Amino acid sequence: MFLSVQEKFSDHQNWFGIDDNLGPVAISIRREKLEQDNSNGNSNSSDTSTQYLYRLVVRTSESYIFLDKSLRLGIQSPQTEEQLLKLDQQGLTTHYKVGIMYCRAGQSTEEEMYNNEEAGPAFSEFLETIGQRVRLKGFDKYKAGLDNKTDSTGLYSVYAQYQDCEIMFHVSTLLPFTPNNRQQLLRKRHIGNDIVTIVFQEPGALPFTPKNIRSQFQHVFIVVRALNPCTENVQYSVAVSRSKEVPVFGPPIVEGAVYPKSKAFADFLLAKVINAENAAHRSEKFATMATRTRQEYLKDLTANYSTTTPVDTGQKFSMLSFSSKKKERHKPPRFLPDAAQRGAISWQVLLDDSGQSTLVECFLAISNETFVLIEESSQEIVFVTPCKAILGWAAQANRLV
Repeated sequence: MFLSVQEKFSDHQNWFGIDDNLGPVAISIRREKLEQDNSNGNSNSSDTSTQYLYRLVVRTSESYIFLDKSLRLGIQSPQTEEQLLKLDQQGLTTHYKVGIMYCRAGQSTEEEMYNNEEAGPAFSEFLETIGQRVRLKGFDKYKAGLDNKTDSTGLYSVYAQYQDCEIMFHVSTLLPFTPNNRQQLLRKRHIGNDIVTIVFQEPGALPFTPKNIRSQFQHVFIVVRALNPCTENVQYSVAVSRSKEVPVFGPPIVEGAVYPKSKAFADFLLAKVINAENAAHRSEKFATMATRTRQEYLKDLTANYSTTTPVDTGQKFSMLSFSSKKKERHKPPRFLPDAAQRGAISWQVLLDDSGQSTLVECFLAISNETFVLIEESSQEIVFVTPCKAILGWAAQANRLV
């Protein structure tokens, strides 16, 4: 739920505090008077007691259930609501930045790719297929850290829109080239900090291995190899190399498949890079970073957006069972709410992990809000996404794609 004092959760109170076990917490609460049910025609019922419905939004570092005390009333101001909105929107994005490295025939190393000063015809054709070339100066859409005022990051880039998402590509040959500098830091500064990187290979390029890439941040490489470029029969093969922490993501790549140059191929590739980044954010490394960021938001709310008014445990918040008893400090178990879906329809399925060329026995569960795949043997989640993020699927024989 996104909170906006004017729209979504009006007439409410915010409470901030530090819990002994959970750290900083933020609670928004609203009390609504229930309408009397006069459907039986008895408007003079002797039961005149007023009933209320309480709506709560509880925020902690990892979405735990709140159990303890020490709340202070939040300051009623637009700035408070803005901070809460940032907190609630954390992890939800429609903006993606993706690196593209250009690999000529006979090349395979990171240094060789960064030092290709200009794009060849096959690479230019590929860029035109997946997006539009845009002038950066004055560009008013998502720019992914590129300079749209002074041309310090190049004159042009490649931009694409897919569904409700915006993708800005950091194209190696469009970023500034520095003569006599083999590291090309002005290029690597952007591409080396992208989670997802497309490696475009001309015919004759040597096999790609992520071991040739020196980066702590690049977690998924989507290798696109051109076949018959700049002809009437242009095709592309696609392969994926991902960090072992990154779960499987779609759309699936059929082994040995080639894709003709078309809008359908562009849509397939854009969906692939979006899902790749979303999958990477579910890995342990990024989940830990997200938890840390969330905790800092909560600490800021507690320190700078709360009054000295304490919670009244005897009246308004009696339903929360706040306790004044000190609890021993301990690290609470990590809770993944998507692992505990209730009311889901489930099936036993075989997941085709095309990246590893294996079939994985899984449970497929669909609830009102979430689509999840859980590995049967380990009970670990291999894929989870909100239902609203699914565009659709199609049946092929006994397969869903």
